[in-house]
Amino acid sequence: MIDGLFKRHIDPLWESMASPLIKAGMSPNQVTATGLALVTLSSALYLWHESPALFGLMLAFAFAFDALDGAVARRRDMCTKSGGYFDAMVDRYQELAVLASIAAVSDLWALALIAFSGGVMTSYAKARTAIEIPISNEAWPDFFERLERIIFLCAMLLAAGGLSLAGLPAGTTIAAGLAIYALLAHATSVQRIRRAISLLRAADALHRDDGGPESDISKASSFPAGTRS
Repeated sequence: MIDGLFKRHIDPLWESMASPLIKAGMSPNQVTATGLALVTLSSALYLWHESPALFGLMLAFAFAFDALDGAVARRRDMCTKSGGYFDAMVDRYQELAVLASIAAVSDLWALALIAFSGGVMTSYAKARTAIEIPISNEAWPDFFERLERIIFLCAMLLAAGGLSLAGLPAGTTIAAGLAIYALLAHATSVQRIRRAISLLRAADALHRDDGGPESDISKASSFPAGTRS
């Protein structure tokens, strides 16, 4: 939602922050890969130090770095479909690494699985629609998208670290946070599903009004469901 509604205000900020990476000659895919390495390293170190506050700070830096790949692509005129696909797949692995490390440290595997599946379904709800009809990637300003999920995770970890100083166990804060995360992620998935069904029904109605053959309506559905996610 934040990225969709305020994209024109946020993008210039990212592009300004990307200047050192451009001067260093980094490509968008190199920035994406480095972001994955930073998130994975932060998650692995959390298994060792088990400090939620430190993990939250490290993730804030890692995800901020990762967000610069699009800015580098725009400023270097290197925007490609393959790069966008690579970035999307890396995003899912980053979320998996973070939630798996949280689950391992706090022994919250069930909650982490439900939380992760909500993020995946939110992404897939839009990607699957794009197989059926052309859609705009910017026209889906939903409530709990990836940027919101990242901010929430970092804030949750920082809050867990801070509240632990006041005597509240970090695991309790993290468990409550993951439950809220899971609820919001799946609610956003349902939000996208409802929009997708509305768009697809409108496309079906338009096709029928044009007198096209019935077989063409579901032609796009012949692609395997896992082709794009």
